[in-house]
Amino acid sequence: MTSAGADRPPSKADPRPDWRDALAVYLQRRVLIVGLLGFSGGVPIVLIGSTLQAWMNQSNIDIRTIGLYGAVATAYNFKFFWSPLVDALDVPILSPLLGRRRGWLMLSQIALIITIILLALCDPRLSPIAIAAAALAVGISSATQDIVIDAFRVESLPEDEQAAGMASYVAAYRIGSLVAGAGALYLVAALEDRDFSNLTAWLACYLAMAALIVVGVIATLLAREPKRSAAVGAEHAAHAQENPLARAFRAAVESLRDFLTHNLAVAALIFVAFFKLADAMAFALTTPFVLDLGFSLREVATIRNGIGFAASLLGGFVGGFVARALPLSASLWIGAVLQTVMILAFSAQALAGQNVTVLTITTTIEFFFDSIGTVILVAYLSALCRNPLYTATQYALLTALAALGRNVFSISSGFIEHASGWFWYFIICALLGLPALAMLAWLQRHGHFASLRGPAGK
Repeated sequence: MTSAGADRPPSKADPRPDWRDALAVYLQRRVLIVGLLGFSGGVPIVLIGSTLQAWMNQSNIDIRTIGLYGAVATAYNFKFFWSPLVDALDVPILSPLLGRRRGWLMLSQIALIITIILLALCDPRLSPIAIAAAALAVGISSATQDIVIDAFRVESLPEDEQAAGMASYVAAYRIGSLVAGAGALYLVAALEDRDFSNLTAWLACYLAMAALIVVGVIATLLAREPKRSAAVGAEHAAHAQENPLARAFRAAVESLRDFLTHNLAVAALIFVAFFKLADAMAFALTTPFVLDLGFSLREVATIRNGIGFAASLLGGFVGGFVARALPLSASLWIGAVLQTVMILAFSAQALAGQNVTVLTITTTIEFFFDSIGTVILVAYLSALCRNPLYTATQYALLTALAALGRNVFSISSGFIEHASGWFWYFIICALLGLPALAMLAWLQRHGHFASLRGPAGK
């Protein structure tokens, strides 16, 4: 994705590809493979997020406990710590058979299938510790797959296919999330209509979701190992006598040291952590929120996951246009303001209650504005990762920080809502967007975005 990292709109002298060439790139084998991997990446995060919340809500689990279960997704925040292992180590048996990157892909996908099945076998009412452990295992496996997919995508696609590959990945990721969200709820509702017990319906649902990871397995088998892996494999062989964990540790230290040489690097890290805090806190309990208002699983699946999916895709295209057309600082202002103000729509929904029309409007606003902010944030993160030697590790660090609101701070969401009620809970969430706006103003005033100009920021 072009990040507008030069803090200025693209030059009019830039060549514009023919529209047929622009469409044909999406049919390239490499791009299609990345899309299939994106589908596999989008399924598990929803299974331990909103879908798990719906299961626990139907199992009459206390809202404070549901909020605490958000901690199982902290694997996405800590993936930076083991991402160097993916670069430094080869997977026994799988790497010799499939190659360095594909071996790690296959390992993470096998782990995902097993852990999702283990999660399916749990009962939230009888085994809360077991379901937390299984969900955490799914999160670790999923985060590892994300690390490898990012590295595989960067290494596999030539420069002129990177944008198409990213767009294909994001679209397929959202489709996978839709299937694991709306699809899962529809499946549970359909099974319950056929007199399946609630527990049996959820068991079948999660087993079906585990089977969908086979899409990623097929993509891994069809993919070709990136050419760069051959050179890295030779380097691994040359250092076979060295401790691979020590090599991974050195790579992590050097990548962090390199990032900290950037202008206002620490402030940028704080800003990244704050940017998605407000909407992450709001989204943490949206499924229990609409169910508490009296909406059925089918209504939630149709409106929030169906209409929300369409709104998010449209918002992604708009966010990409904004990031290309405007300076990066201006784009960030637009994204930050929109994704903060949109939270107030939830407070309006709390007042309106079980009103389908209002929920449709709220959902459209939510997903549309959130996607704009997300795409603009990705543009900023891409501009920050300027050293090709450490792109994968640095990007893992930045995305982990960006997910702090969703996976760490949201742990307190159930307690806040319990004390304040839904209307004031979302007002509080909107106010949590103010630190990001303050940091953005501070960074802009101190010339942070000017330092991102030039080829590195493109």
